[in-house]
Amino acid sequence: MQKLLLALLVTIGLSFNAYAAVDLNTASKAELESLKGVGPAKADAIIEYRKKSGGFKSVNDLDNVPGFGEKTVEGLKKEVTVGAAKS
Repeated sequence: MQKLLLALLVTIGLSFNAYAAVDLNTASKAELESLKGVGPAKADAIIEYRKKSGGFKSVNDLDNVPGFGEKTVEGLKKEVTVGAAKS
């Protein structure tokens, strides 16, 4: 029983460590679509915005992407990050 409990705890711990925020400047369309509330059209809008603007400087830049309102941006803040923009 102790071994089973230990195995369960290790598995749960590994799943929490595997979580990584999606980088708005480097994520693929599929990675963007994995975010809650982001479908194909919104993923395309993110990709188009980062091409035209040179990338996201902060998560709040999502406010400038068509289809994203304040509530959606607020909900995504825990799931996304902004790294260096691709050149």
